[in-house]
Amino acid sequence: MSMTSNYLRCAGRELHYVEWGAEHSEVVIAWHGLARTSRDMDEIAAHLSRRWRVICPDTLGRGLSEWSPVPGDEYCLSFYVEQARALVDQLGLTQFHWLGTSMGGAIGLRAAAGSLRGRIRRLVLNDIGPELATAAVQRIRAYAGQPPAFATVTELEAYLRTIYQPYGELTDAQWRRMAETSMRRLPDGRVTPHYDPAMVSQFEHHPDDYDQWAAWDALDIPVLCLRGEDSDLLESSVAQAMTQRGPRAVMVTVPGCGHAPALNVASHFAWVEGFLAGG
Repeated sequence: MSMTSNYLRCAGRELHYVEWGAEHSEVVIAWHGLARTSRDMDEIAAHLSRRWRVICPDTLGRGLSEWSPVPGDEYCLSFYVEQARALVDQLGLTQFHWLGTSMGGAIGLRAAAGSLRGRIRRLVLNDIGPELATAAVQRIRAYAGQPPAFATVTELEAYLRTIYQPYGELTDAQWRRMAETSMRRLPDGRVTPHYDPAMVSQFEHHPDDYDQWAAWDALDIPVLCLRGEDSDLLESSVAQAMTQRGPRAVMVTVPGCGHAPALNVASHFAWVEGFLAGG
């Protein structure tokens, strides 16, 4: 399946998104993680596009989307949800499924319990829940807030292979694509990850953004959660609680992964596709 690259103005800012399977009527919104881009979803989107239309946005400040001129106000879940609603409204989508990795799942959780309640039919959370482990958040902030720069793309790829090793098994071609689709060149010619470092101000200006148990308990839709067996972000106690309260999620432990499974192999495809096809 081929993809197309598109842009829309959402809540006053330009968002970029890629689209797969445009010929289908049923839709999946697939949203990436904190310091990543829409292209992380290439494998799962290509697979799902045999049955669904798949929309993969770049979050504000990431990839090819606009950077916020007021980062303290706009790099937060509430504004991301506002933009998500503007996106689906402009696309004329009344109902759809949501697949989100890490931050993308947190956006979906808040949206499903809030302004997109009744429109999100099924929710897939990839290694994210209504409570995050503090140590993991600090780890992510440490590398995301001060992205390094490199003379060559090869050096950037080596760096990405190190920090995203918990994603699991990626092929050499997938690592190379990650480097090429999530880099930007600085004025001095060096390359660095393709996002606004100010996006980590979310943790300073909105410290309770990811405390979402109230939203979780308000959900009334089917939820699947994929948890990397070695995840340091979604603790096992939180994962267990997610199966016992609120929507009582279906929990799948993904072997050979930490935070977060790359959604790039047949078993990942099967879990997501089987769940979404359930309704």
